Amino acid sequence: MEPLRAGFGALLGLGLVGQFILSPTVDLTDGLYLVAPLGATSVLLFAVPNSPLAQPWSAIVGNTVAALVAVSVCMVVSDPVARIALSVGLAVFATIGCRAVHPPAGAVAMTAAMSPDAMERLGFWFALAPIATGTIALVLVAIAYARITGRRYPFRQFDDPHSKESGDTDPAERLGLSEQDLTDILERYRQSFNLGVKDLARLIGAAEVQVATQQAGPLTAADIMSRNLTTVRLTTPLGDVADLFKRHRFTSLPVIDSDARFLGVIFQIHLIGRARDDALRLDRGFAPALRRLVDRARGRPVLAGDIMSATGPRAVATTPLSVLLAMMGDRDVDAVPVLDCGKLIGIVTRTDLIAAMARRIARTPSG
Repeated sequence: MEPLRAGFGALLGLGLVGQFILSPTVDLTDGLYLVAPLGATSVLLFAVPNSPLAQPWSAIVGNTVAALVAVSVCMVVSDPVARIALSVGLAVFATIGCRAVHPPAGAVAMTAAMSPDAMERLGFWFALAPIATGTIALVLVAIAYARITGRRYPFRQFDDPHSKESGDTDPAERLGLSEQDLTDILERYRQSFNLGVKDLARLIGAAEVQVATQQAGPLTAADIMSRNLTTVRLTTPLGDVADLFKRHRFTSLPVIDSDARFLGVIFQIHLIGRARDDALRLDRGFAPALRRLVDRARGRPVLAGDIMSATGPRAVATTPLSVLLAMMGDRDVDAVPVLDCGKLIGIVTRTDLIAAMARRIARTPSG
């Protein structure tokens, strides 16, 4: 799926840029046109969006600075070999100096240096259009596409706020290592251009979870999941859903059809969120909005299918504990349904995970 995601993203990005922003021609007589380096930029933006080389500053500033350097060289150097070599070399120097290393910038410089006549006509306008204009457009498409497909772009910085808007870092990144410690590791292994500090923290955290899981034993979803489930249907009124939450102290309820096929899940936060939206929309208090939401006597009662989530992670019986931990650690997920050919056979909650880990720890002989 990842090659399909990246390939379709590049297709969409260049398609939109070429169709609505730029005139898709390689003739360097126009002011707006697609050039080959934008294709290389698309590879980074859509295939490796977490790379430091693909971030908006690197892409936009790198390509633009390289174009400015190459146009300047074209104005003073006539020998083609010297012009090309000097343009690319100075572009590399300038982009590193601007902390905007972006490999396609070298191709931008070379494209300009190989077209001295066009550069003489266009001058520094070449850096603005198509280079800066096209790169900015691709970056905007990449940002939107990453959000739609569940990726992070631009990548998060080490001091970005916690997903819950608290002062803490995300759980997977609480390593006991400072930002400087992680930066030193990247510098020591010469990986600072390939990996961000935030991503290194997440990788180390994931490795620690994997080690802990292996030490706890080869547990799978089938070993720890809850099997005797309380479920609801698409047509179950929210009043009944609220009663089940209250009676059983559940935090989630799976939604299935008559053949036990999994359709989605309702979390308590879905009820709270819907009531809050209604309170704001109807200009009334939260409590009256919640009572109205679960009222079975209203003209058209709200049903489970109206608020359930049909997306989110899913597992099978053989899914390892390490994968389940990652699913719940990296996302706002309290429960993961376990499916067999689309049918619901169990559910793994955070309580199940904690209980399983506690049992393993209790059985492990102390050193």
